[in-house]
Amino acid sequence: QVQLVESGGGLVQPGGSLRLSCAASGVRLDYYANGWFRQAPGKEREGVSCLSSSDNTTYYTDSVKGRFTISRDDAENKVYLQMNNLKPEDTAVYFCAKSEIEECFSDFVDFDTWGQGTQVTVSS
Repeated sequence: QVQLVESGGGLVQPGGSLRLSCAASGVRLDYYANGWFRQAPGKEREGVSCLSSSDNTTYYTDSVKGRFTISRDDAENKVYLQMNNLKPEDTAVYFCAKSEIEECFSDFVDFDTWGQGTQVTVSS
């Protein structure tokens, strides 16, 4: 059974940093593209970042470019999202996800497995 479990969310002041982790079981994350999504209250879920498994190409949505970094630890079978210079508009539940394919696309399709999410709140 494939399972993804996120951790690392919390309350942080604007300008602060958080590192989200996603631990996988039942699947090798380095066989597929990995992604991070978020959903703010009253809004649709949006793709934030993706990391391909074929050549480690990364993709970021415009609002987080230069602030967020996605990475993967193959030995630990984990994916991370380092979030710096956080803004109140980053407040959301963050989900990690596994793709069905190796590559990332800007429309964030082809993801088939999701974690339960971790809350990130950016507020003073």
